[in-house]
Amino acid sequence: MNDSKEDKALKNTEMEHKSNKRTTTEELLVSTKRSLQQTQTELDAALKYYDKLKPDCIDSGMSFEERVARRKEELESLQDAYKILAGEELPSLSAMKAEQVGRD
Repeated sequence: MNDSKEDKALKNTEMEHKSNKRTTTEELLVSTKRSLQQTQTELDAALKYYDKLKPDCIDSGMSFEERVARRKEELESLQDAYKILAGEELPSLSAMKAEQVGRD
């Protein structure tokens, strides 16, 4: 009879431990699911932003040489503008008119 009481007490203790472990595991599962949902929401927002930026980042169809030439022209133009603003080189009115006619 004494063995039966000890066995019953042992099984009750095991049941309590397993019940506590189950509760802890269920709480961890709920927390993990919440974290997964939050992370998924953040990922969706990041992917949406990436899709928005993607067209700006993709090659515009110009070759490398074309981009280099365009950049060189832009730098030359900026250097000319700097010289004009610094008073180093003032173009004549006729030169400016000739340049505009040449562009058209």
